[in-house]
Amino acid sequence: MDLFKSIELQKKNIKISVSHRIEKLILKGHPWVFDTSILHQKGEGPPGTPGVIFDKKNRFLAIGFYDPFSPIRLRILQKGKPELIDGEFFKKRLIKAFSAREIPNTTGYRLIYGESDSFPGLVMDQYEDTLVMKLYTPSWIPHLNKILSPLQEIFPHRRMVLRLNRHCKKYPDYLYGLKDGQILYGEPLMGPVIFRENGLNFEADVLKGQKTGFFLDQRDNRSLVESMSRGKKVLNIFCYTGGFSLYAARGGAKKIVSIDLIQSALDGLAKNFSLNPDLPTVNHKIIRGDAFSKLTEFKKEKFDLIILDPPSFAKKEAHKERAIKAYQNINSLALKVLEENGILVTCSCSTHVTEKEFEYAVLESLRNKTFKILKKTGHPTDHPVSFKEGRYLKALFIQVN
Repeated sequence: MDLFKSIELQKKNIKISVSHRIEKLILKGHPWVFDTSILHQKGEGPPGTPGVIFDKKNRFLAIGFYDPFSPIRLRILQKGKPELIDGEFFKKRLIKAFSAREIPNTTGYRLIYGESDSFPGLVMDQYEDTLVMKLYTPSWIPHLNKILSPLQEIFPHRRMVLRLNRHCKKYPDYLYGLKDGQILYGEPLMGPVIFRENGLNFEADVLKGQKTGFFLDQRDNRSLVESMSRGKKVLNIFCYTGGFSLYAARGGAKKIVSIDLIQSALDGLAKNFSLNPDLPTVNHKIIRGDAFSKLTEFKKEKFDLIILDPPSFAKKEAHKERAIKAYQNINSLALKVLEENGILVTCSCSTHVTEKEFEYAVLESLRNKTFKILKKTGHPTDHPVSFKEGRYLKALFIQVN
């Protein structure tokens, strides 16, 4: 298969030198070189041009894909010794990544987690027989043939969907006619894809939905919520398409309230419940509205188990302080409607807020209360973390007396 014959990059690589400190970081496995870390650069090129880093003695140090429009100027593919970046190179990495993915009774999970699987700036998810590849830099587009050809050979699937992040969409000239939500090959889709997670059925809008269509990273936390739900009144804030709510229902919750601002998400929640007719009957109330304001409207009703899984409050470093205050605020509001001895499950997916900073924000909201942290969780096995910036998901399970 050769989808992109017309894309030709310049034959000359870009030659880059960095400080000794950055050299050491690269050799330790850090996958990024920022524009501010480049001391000298010989040559320019469009996204995807190979950039080669040489040390002070002019010896090969690393090679990666160059992106002139991103602060992450170079994403490292290979360090230490030179290797030809071809289909065989990526085939070995695909096989290694896939060998670590085996989740029982589940057909929706992450196959490639970017930098941590040695595919910097690229993630790939499986939903039943559909694969979804999301790019965070246009640098990958001239090289897609090198991935897609071996992929079809080693991992059977029906279709491949391309998703593009905001950075990619800013530079249409370097997308070479490709669009977000485009099916690169395979049969057309007539609607969302139905997949299975731990025996539950869900739909994923892989063409237009958030992320690649579903929040696969919360699978293990959803299972924990299920194990804590029997006989409880459960409040699911920022419920999206109801993942936590379905697990709570299967876990035996006596009442569930699900809140989200986006109507299409709530429509997806209703559809997901309809896909699981064998769930126990539960009193389930769906509310559309802003989470912060809706939490203030519960006057007398309290809940035994509250899940807070908000979107990222800090899209960039400059938003960190505002995000920490938002976490304090939303957790304080939730605590006002939590029953005594109730459990608060509070999550953060903000990369720029560290685990310690998130925990500080939550504990500030618990000031003057007696509580016990039952569990701290992070990434599931299909979202491995190999460097600090790759760690974004944090969750605390707290019992409050």
